[in-house]
This record gives sequence, structure tokens and C-alpha cells, in this order.
Amino acid sequence: MRDYFIRRFLLIIPTIIGATMAVFLITRVTPGGPMERAMQQAMMNERGGRDAGSSLTEEKLAELAAYYGFDKPFLPAYGIWLGVWPREETPQFVKFEKDVKELPVTLKVLLPKAEWKPNNAYRVSSARLTREGRLTSEDPRALVGWKTRVEPDKERVVLYRPAFKGVLQGYFHLSSIYNQPVLEMMISKMPVSIFYGLCSFILTYIVCIPLGVLKAIKHRTVVDNVTSVLIFIGYAIPGFLLGSLLVVYLAARHGWFPTEGFTGENFDSLSLAGKVWDITHHAVLPLVCYMIGSFAFMTMLMKNNLMDNLAADYVRTAIAKGASFRRAVIGHAMRNSLIPIATTLGGITTIFVAGSMLIERIFQIDGFGLLMIQSITDRDYPLVLGILTVDVFLIMLGNILSDYFVALTDPRVRFE
Repeated sequence: MRDYFIRRFLLIIPTIIGATMAVFLITRVTPGGPMERAMQQAMMNERGGRDAGSSLTEEKLAELAAYYGFDKPFLPAYGIWLGVWPREETPQFVKFEKDVKELPVTLKVLLPKAEWKPNNAYRVSSARLTREGRLTSEDPRALVGWKTRVEPDKERVVLYRPAFKGVLQGYFHLSSIYNQPVLEMMISKMPVSIFYGLCSFILTYIVCIPLGVLKAIKHRTVVDNVTSVLIFIGYAIPGFLLGSLLVVYLAARHGWFPTEGFTGENFDSLSLAGKVWDITHHAVLPLVCYMIGSFAFMTMLMKNNLMDNLAADYVRTAIAKGASFRRAVIGHAMRNSLIPIATTLGGITTIFVAGSMLIERIFQIDGFGLLMIQSITDRDYPLVLGILTVDVFLIMLGNILSDYFVALTDPRVRFE
């Protein structure tokens, strides 16, 4: 079994690479990315009479292409994002005129820690750069770490610092819209996602497992028929549609619940009990929408498995030997019926990125789901890739945990 789980963990790596590589390719061929947005903004400024002459020059376009990784072919660019290919940090594009063979450049030199000043760990040093890409300076320390790349067709030299800085190093790059680290943006949304994901996860199991047991014991009775009708009506209603109805009728018209947000505007001034009530009051309607779809699946899964086990020979044998029906259900059939439920326990890993894009959009909840839809709408490619990487990793990890819980629940299961 140990070898099986080792193989499963190792399979996470090619799965993430395959998924991110496919999306990375899509982001490079899809129009309307950050480069096009920057060009359109420059054209709007020029037409509107603001910042006259601020249209993007060739050097500026080259800087933008290098910043967003569009100056490299697909595989090197993907390798830079992944962190297996050196990234060109702080690039400078030095253009040479026809008869110029050498130009002065300025370099940022990292100071020793003992010489660091407040909010400044660098000093500026001057150097000379030749057309052939040779860099010289009177201060040898200024040249440490700098590389040059000659582009003869454009008559310029690129001055840069190579550095391995990507996903493998824990750096998901900067958002092209907000200019913030992608990892920090995702982490900032996780508390809201964890709250809704954990509440939905726990409430679903607390309600659905007892309800499934009740329906199995009361099969074809009024209780079973009425609950089945209610469950499947809820399952047939999409969560986002139910959310729209709840916002209109229960929140907007009757004012029983807030219409949007995770907390109220005066949340910081409330007492502890007031904060708990405020969060609970805001969470009721979204939680109903989150759980409405999973209720039918989990309840019927529990009911059908328990009914199959109640009809098995070992349960009839236990009753024939004098065991009560209650003991036969709880002590014998219940445990075997929980084995299929254990396959869903791995979904607990997804609570970190839980959330529906449409439900969070309807209730204006600033969580992971809203962040996903905003990143796609804004064509924020670094943010899209970061969210995808975390999603794929957690889903794969959840599948492995599901297999482990099955083996833990059923001693007959052995993975080879």
C-alpha cells in the first residue's frame, strides 16, 4: 500500500504540469491579454489628449513583453513561469545608434546586510556597455550577477540578472491587473473560502447521513416519499438561480437577510457575540445555495447503500441470532454503508479554494470563487495560472486522501 500511495503522490507532478502547460498555451494564443490592454490604454490616452506622445515605443513594448513573458518561445516561457529556466530580472534595453559603440549604464548593486539602510538595500553604480555586450566598471562588485544578451537585428543589448524564480521556488509571479503577488492574493481570499467550505462540508454530513439512515429505515413510507420530493426539488434548482431568488425575495424585499458581503459595514465596532451573529446572518443564504446540490447526492448515497446492506445475509443472520434491529443497523450495516461515503471525505482539501463563482458573484462575497471569475474576466493570466495550480494540487491530494479513507474504513481494501 505504501508503494501505491507513493506512486499516486508522484503522479501529481505530471498532472499539474500537463494542466498548467495547456492553460499556459491558451493564454499565449488568446487575444486580449495584458499586452493588448497596455497598447489600448496608450492609444486611448493619446486620442483623449492626455499624456500626449505617450504611445508605446519599441523599447517600452519590449519591456512589457519581457515583463509578461511574451518575449520568449513557449517552452522557455513556461520554464520561466515554472522556475526551471532562469528568469531575466530587472532587464534594461540599451539601444545603440549606428556609429555608437559604447554607452553608459547604471546598475543596482545589492549592499551587504551591515550596510543596509531603511527601505533601501541597493546602491547605484555606473558602468560602460559595448555594442558587443561587454560590460565594464571601475567597481568590480557592480558587475556581479549581471548578464548581457545582444540583439543584432534591433541594434540593442539587453542587460539583465538571471534568477530562478517561479512556482517551484514559491513565486507565482505578479498579477497583471493588480500588480500584487499572486500567492498573497490567493491566501488573502482563503479565510472566506475555508469558512464556507468547512461549514458546507460539516453541515452536509451532519444532515445527510442521519437523513439517509432515516429514509432507508422508513423506505416507501410518507417520511421517505416527502423527503425524496423535497430533496430532488432542491437538487433540480441550480444554486445560482436559488441565490438570485433568495436575494430578491428574502433579502431585498423582506429585509430578513443582508443582500451582499461576508460581514456588515460596522463589523469592526461589534462585540464578539455581535461579530459571530453578523457573520452567521450573512452566511445563511449563501450556505443554503452551496449545499442544495450536494444534499440529494449524499442522502441518496447513504440510503441506497444502507438498504443494500440491510438486505444482505449477514444482517439477517445477526437478527436471527437474537440481535435487535437497532443493533443490526448500527453495529453491522452502518459501518459497511459508510465505506462509499468515505470516498467523498477527500473533498475536505478543496475547502481552501471552495466557492462557486456565480454564487459569490450574486452575494458579492470576496472569496476564492469571485477571485477566479475576476481573473478570467480580466485576462489576468498569472492569477489564472496560480489558481489553476492550487486547484489541481488540492483535487489530486483529495483523491489520494479518499483512497486512504476507504482503506482505513474497509480492512478488505488493499492497494497494490
